[in-house]
Amino acid sequence: AAEARETRIKAVEARVSPRLADLLTLEDASFRALFAKSPVKRIGVARFLRNLLYAAGKSEDMGLVPLIEARLAHPDPVVRGAAVWALGRLATAERFAALRQTLGPAEDHPEVQAEWSAAPPTTYC
Repeated sequence: AAEARETRIKAVEARVSPRLADLLTLEDASFRALFAKSPVKRIGVARFLRNLLYAAGKSEDMGLVPLIEARLAHPDPVVRGAAVWALGRLATAERFAALRQTLGPAEDHPEVQAEWSAAPPTTYC
């Protein structure tokens, strides 16, 4: 396909092939700035991060583990639950067990508690 000439429909350079690791660091303000005038902005930062965390969990990229762990403290339980799920696939069994022991009992949201209980690590590195 030919590149669009109309500036309203041209791809924004920062949104072309972004790295998953870079997207996982987005906070609300940076998310809004990056996706201003984009349909992605409508889903909101929490659901966007949830989707990224699922992608991270399936990526087999152990380098993402620290970025995923940072999302365990997110105020939205949707994000925390997805972070637990992703860690269940990427973190070592020992790391996951330590996080579950430390953070699991303090979790007050039932769906996130269920993720801590149900997420046995399936990929060990």
